[in-house]
Amino acid sequence: MGALRRLYQGDSDYNFPKLFRYFLAISGVLIVASIVSLVANGLNLSIDFRGGSVWEVPTDTMTVEEAKDVLAEAGKGGGAKVQEVTDSDGNRGLRIQAAESKDVDESRKIANDLAEKAGVDSDLVTINSIGPSWGAKITADALRALIVFIVLIFFYISWQLEWRMSVAAIVALFHDMLITVGVYSIFALEVTPATVISFLTILGFSLYDTIVVFDRMLENAHRLDRTGQYTYSAVMRRSLNQVLTRSLNTSIVALLPVVSILVIGGFVFKQDIMNDFAIALLVGLISGVFSSLAIAPPVLVFFKEREVKYRRIRQRAVERGSLDDASWIPPERFGRPVARVAATSVGGAVSVGDRGDDPGGVGVDANRESATTAAKAGQYQPSHPPRPRKQGKKR
Repeated sequence: MGALRRLYQGDSDYNFPKLFRYFLAISGVLIVASIVSLVANGLNLSIDFRGGSVWEVPTDTMTVEEAKDVLAEAGKGGGAKVQEVTDSDGNRGLRIQAAESKDVDESRKIANDLAEKAGVDSDLVTINSIGPSWGAKITADALRALIVFIVLIFFYISWQLEWRMSVAAIVALFHDMLITVGVYSIFALEVTPATVISFLTILGFSLYDTIVVFDRMLENAHRLDRTGQYTYSAVMRRSLNQVLTRSLNTSIVALLPVVSILVIGGFVFKQDIMNDFAIALLVGLISGVFSSLAIAPPVLVFFKEREVKYRRIRQRAVERGSLDDASWIPPERFGRPVARVAATSVGGAVSVGDRGDDPGGVGVDANRESATTAAKAGQYQPSHPPRPRKQGKKR
């Protein structure tokens, strides 16, 4: 509870530079698994993309198993999908899909067999035939919209923030897309038009969370660069700790209705279209908040640390042996430089080492507050001799 309280009070200081190695390892495993599954298994495309026939049979007696038996006798049982549906008047029916059936005469024959099995008139059975060209058109339109979206986002972020942040945001975006598609491939989930809509929707959320993080990093960089003490890794760490609570709260609020749709619509009311819509949103939202905190920031740091300004700061810190991205020192605690102790000498004297601030800003152990405490413990001594007391006049 203490860690949770510090998190929501804004006092958290998690060591993100150290955690990144674990985050990137997890992300690497997921990406490799997604690529292998996509190459080996592909995607389980719905009838809307492959083409086929859909029969809707109004019946109170025919079961799902009996409908599958009718399709199996017609040689269309493989990959068939049968779903119970209820209309607005409360009448029960079956919705039957078969991707293998694309011939009109064949579809009519299966409709007659279903009507006979259900004990209804064949004219009451509705037939919808879907050609593969319709699915191909949806795919082409979705890819076109995705490309235009990415290009516009790149130029917009470059204009509002900077181009390095655009690259990092696009990398995180591709990370989310690959993992989401990989989950559908690994678990053989059906890809429907609702899935495509959800897929395009999650891209906006992922970018929103990433831009919030980058905006805070840009603000902190402008403020902390005046000290000349902070590497960009330290700036990034501070920024992530500041926006962590907001990112988690936003994600939780966004996930609650998605989980409700999945549980109530998909599992309680058995609406497959709700499952198709909610699963993609659920996977995408989780991947989006992960990438905004664990993928986009280290990519940005990779570019920023190669700028001349930050290279000099890091080089000075390395030369003094004070580089430590695992510590955060607030800028207001930088005081006048004091000497740093190399070792404790024999006989109670103190051996004074090098002097000066830590130019990395993340490993500073010499500031006025810490020096005062350390001097009492016999670890530090001031960088200049104490001011002599004035001698009073002798009378």
